[in-house]
Amino acid sequence: MNIVVNTRLLLYGRLEGIGWFTYENLRRIVIAHPEHNFYFIFDRPYHADFIFSSNVTPIVVGPPARHPILYYIWFEISIRHMLHKLKADIFLSPDGYLSLGSKTPSIAVFHDLNFEHYPADLPIAERWYYRTFFRKYAAKASRIATVSEYSKSDIYKQYGTDPGLIDVVYNGANELYAPIDEELKISTCNKYTEGRPYFFFVGSLHPRKNLINLFRAFDIFKQNDTRNCVLLLAGAKKWWTGEIASVYDSMKYQDSVIFTGRLETEEMKNVMGAAIALTYVSYFEGFGIPIVEAFRCGTPVISSNVTSMPEVSGQAALLINPFKPEEISDAMHMILHDENLRSKLIEEGFRRAEIFTWDKSAERLWNCIEKVLKPSAALLSGK
Repeated sequence: MNIVVNTRLLLYGRLEGIGWFTYENLRRIVIAHPEHNFYFIFDRPYHADFIFSSNVTPIVVGPPARHPILYYIWFEISIRHMLHKLKADIFLSPDGYLSLGSKTPSIAVFHDLNFEHYPADLPIAERWYYRTFFRKYAAKASRIATVSEYSKSDIYKQYGTDPGLIDVVYNGANELYAPIDEELKISTCNKYTEGRPYFFFVGSLHPRKNLINLFRAFDIFKQNDTRNCVLLLAGAKKWWTGEIASVYDSMKYQDSVIFTGRLETEEMKNVMGAAIALTYVSYFEGFGIPIVEAFRCGTPVISSNVTSMPEVSGQAALLINPFKPEEISDAMHMILHDENLRSKLIEEGFRRAEIFTWDKSAERLWNCIEKVLKPSAALLSGK
């Protein structure tokens, strides 16, 4: 079978959530299934590290799809042409975009529908594109894969998609994330915070990550902080809005907030492992990979009691209302001062992390693919 995959988000040195999902799943699937031909379609020059096996053929077609107009051109003209040329049996799109004009059976991976709930968080053109086309992609898809039961339910509620056509493919976490020893914790603190203990946030600095209420909560927390704690944030300021900047600029304890920018995985696992806790208090997530990364590191987690986060966290995180900074602040104090609570959350986190692995994710995604492949194979054989 010829399986064509949209790999435009495999960007060397710049993998983010969907990129990691694509990378971790595909590198397992193509090796496990040498009987199939995989065509990876990139929209710009690719790195050799992404060609995981001899049954992968990389193809670059333009234009680079990084704007709504270019999305449309790439998927409706370039991808449609490639699917026909390659005689594709199936099209897999890990970022959810499909070619509406193609007749090729297609699987769309919808990670979340944040744009339906909080459209103002996106620039106008992106907002229009997502809200116009993802409904059409849902109707077009032979099957949809998504990363949580919450998102599965949301897709059904928003688009009316038959739940029987939606497969839950949980995310995993990189195996590099693991506990670090005390010496490395000390050296990491010295490197980033001049030795001060810190709460940690990682992710794109996007409105839905709720930095506004995290900053407000940290200011409240600092009023009674006897340990000289710091808030450390890792991530690019791609979505840094005027409102986020305004709240940050008005912080009383702004000097105790440190930005690291993007960190590579090797460094990230040290920063995660040395933190007092991960403060992951988004108001919308389809999954929330950093939660599992923290579990693997033995780092307690403060997260939100909305969308998919309770599903991912189980009993292993301290869940708060993300719209109440006082609750976030209280949780920070509790984790800092209650050793029994810390120990309980760490132990539960290790157990919880075993549920979410990339090996299991790849198995689930392949099962979804097979549900589409088998009818295609039967059709080809005339059965």
